[in-house]
Amino acid sequence: MSTLTPEVSARKAAPAAGTTPGTSQGPPRRPRRIALLPTAALAFGALYCLLPVVWVLVAATKSRTELFSTFTFLPGTGLFDNLGDLHAYRDGIYWDWLANSALYAGAGALLSTVVSALAGYALALYRFPGRETIFNVLLAGVLMPPVILAIPQYLLLAQAGLSDTYLSVLLPQILSPYGVYLGRVYAQAAIPADLVEAGRMDGAGEWRIFLRIAAPMMSPGLVTIFLFQFVAIWNNFLLPFIMLGDDGKFPMTVGLFTLLKQGAGTPALYTLVITGALLAIVPLIALFLVIQRFWSLDLLSGAVKS
Repeated sequence: MSTLTPEVSARKAAPAAGTTPGTSQGPPRRPRRIALLPTAALAFGALYCLLPVVWVLVAATKSRTELFSTFTFLPGTGLFDNLGDLHAYRDGIYWDWLANSALYAGAGALLSTVVSALAGYALALYRFPGRETIFNVLLAGVLMPPVILAIPQYLLLAQAGLSDTYLSVLLPQILSPYGVYLGRVYAQAAIPADLVEAGRMDGAGEWRIFLRIAAPMMSPGLVTIFLFQFVAIWNNFLLPFIMLGDDGKFPMTVGLFTLLKQGAGTPALYTLVITGALLAIVPLIALFLVIQRFWSLDLLSGAVKS
């Protein structure tokens, strides 16, 4: 028979601190309290961002009389009439504006992504004199407001005879300091230096290493750069407003602005502006949904490879 000292017997007999006699469970858990202040702040922020979009969506369905009467958030009956009027306005010039926006944003974002990928890859994996100085200048460009650069860019392109052309809007958009910054950050994080050295030891050239090794590994970051640049060019107003004089070359933003100015004397044009703004949102939503699929595929493939 084993003998127990009185201290050990007392320890075994005494219930654990915070427990009730006869039970082995700990203290009852307190119900989780919802953080009301952060939740309310997030809900207010979401409402603040979505309310204008909802207003445009509802206002585009209003006829002219419904729009200028007491406004409610109930849909109206004039959506198809508004679309028909927008299509008929000046022989459908709105669709030219939309096509110009797609050209500026698509070509500009694609070229900017290529330049950002090459520059970011070079700044991340190559060692050369002045590398940090170049990168610091690019960071200063990120902090520079576009308003400051618009007038000098116009003067330079006017001297080159490129004002009021498609190139006057495309060329300034190719180099994006923020895109180069993202390209360098992502190249440093995604591309191991040992892998690049292994490619060189196998006899691969620098272009082959970039195209076959670096570019596929940077693809999620390049998709992000393309999306950011596409949205920035699509919504850009100041640069094409300064560069262009022919309304046939206007993007959607400048075209809707001219309609809005004319609407001050012709209130009937306000319905066209609102309907045009609604249609301008649709390509951005479609692009985001398509690119989100590539984001998911890239992240999943990276997880499987690792």
